[in-house]
Amino acid sequence: MSSPQSLPLSPSSSAPSASLPGLLEVPTDDLKAWLAERGQPGHRVKQLRRWILVAGAESFDAMTDLPKALRQDLAASFAPLGNRVIKHLQADDGTHKLLVGLRDGKSIECVLIQESERRTACISTQVGCGMGCVFCASGLNGVDRNLTVGELIEQLVRLRNLPTYDPVRKRRLEESGERVDRLTHIVVMGMGEPLANLENLLAALEVAIAKDGLGIGARHVTISSVGIPGKMRELADVGKQYHLAVSLHAPNDKLRTEIVPTNDKIGLAPILAAADYFLETTGRQVTFEYVLLGNLNDGPEHAHGLARLLHGRGAHVNIIPFNDVAGLPYRRPSPEALAGFQDTLHRAGISVKVRKRKGAQIDAACGQLRRSTLNDKVS
Repeated sequence: MSSPQSLPLSPSSSAPSASLPGLLEVPTDDLKAWLAERGQPGHRVKQLRRWILVAGAESFDAMTDLPKALRQDLAASFAPLGNRVIKHLQADDGTHKLLVGLRDGKSIECVLIQESERRTACISTQVGCGMGCVFCASGLNGVDRNLTVGELIEQLVRLRNLPTYDPVRKRRLEESGERVDRLTHIVVMGMGEPLANLENLLAALEVAIAKDGLGIGARHVTISSVGIPGKMRELADVGKQYHLAVSLHAPNDKLRTEIVPTNDKIGLAPILAAADYFLETTGRQVTFEYVLLGNLNDGPEHAHGLARLLHGRGAHVNIIPFNDVAGLPYRRPSPEALAGFQDTLHRAGISVKVRKRKGAQIDAACGQLRRSTLNDKVS
């Protein structure tokens, strides 16, 4: 396997963090008032956001149908995107990982996974994570804060603007004369617990699925949660066709509390009841994610226990072989344990799939790049 490619950053993405707010962070009424002070009509707001969300502009100079004087005024007061890319890695399989610096000096991660016709953005919802899953690099330093609506959308824009991996899509893009390729899917599986920042996430997803936004179908959005029953029900009641993935990682409360400490205050029963409610309310199958940890939760007894737990629920299980994280004692399961676990579930009539490993060269598992960067600063 070759070494990951660290790509050079464009001037707009690598510039030091500035005090100028990103345009997507500015409320519509405030932006309209700013424009009115300069004798500009209110419809410029839609024009500006279309340049960023649809056309992929990362500078005001690129917004060629705006008056030059207005572009200069905009550049003095705002940034098209308020974040900056601290580090950009690309793996041989076309996976990109960005370490993104926020205006307050904090950092987050997001990933673009490319495979044939699919371009999937994996985004974070918090700086860090407070769920404390013992195998996850995201929560090793705890949670700092929720991301804003603008910070959520900017991750999608940054990832959407990255180069297309598939040669067919690339040729099609060149022939169409489009500036950027579209995202096809969103998985909210990066740093943080999405349901702990549900209000901002839902607002950002409204922009993502809008025709004059990023134009991604609601059915192509997956929200992954460790399981907060009240918020799971709230998500179901929103009435959108988003997909829900619940991280189980264990077939019983004792082991799950060892792996996911917050389970001590919640328990599997309320989480499963909320998942049932989500299915009944939305008609959307719930995916149960299960990170397989060698010699901890990957035995035959665990597979049989999980099969009993999910029997009759019409659920799908996504098995995720653990990605090794420096400083943690957990290891990937053996090929035999992985195959046996999958076979047990399949024989029990449970829909099951093993997640493909993408971006291994670039520490694509959430939190790894940010943690290594933080450690570099400390050392």
